[in-house]
Amino acid sequence: MKRLLQFIFTLVLLAMLTVTIRASLGENVFTAGGRLWADWWFKATLVDAYSGFAAVFVWIGWRERSGLARATWFVLLMTLGNIAIAAYFLLALKDLEGPGIDGLFTRKAARA
Repeated sequence: MKRLLQFIFTLVLLAMLTVTIRASLGENVFTAGGRLWADWWFKATLVDAYSGFAAVFVWIGWRERSGLARATWFVLLMTLGNIAIAAYFLLALKDLEGPGIDGLFTRKAARA
């Protein structure tokens, strides 16, 4: 299961980086946002995405022990979205011992 998740989140990371770079080369995000803001589907998609980022942050905020780590991941999630989510999962999976994924659902150990 661990390898499957690593594969999936690597694909997500590569896909998001590819599409984000291509979009950035085509048009400035603020220009596009200004043009799209009148569209209610754009607004709905934005609220949906950021609600998902906030939900994932609740899990990351619970899992991380350090206030600095929590704040850093919050900023990364709100600015990079699914790029940050995929990166967090890949880092979390790398830190797990063995092939299981149970450690994803436990808090990080407190530092001594």
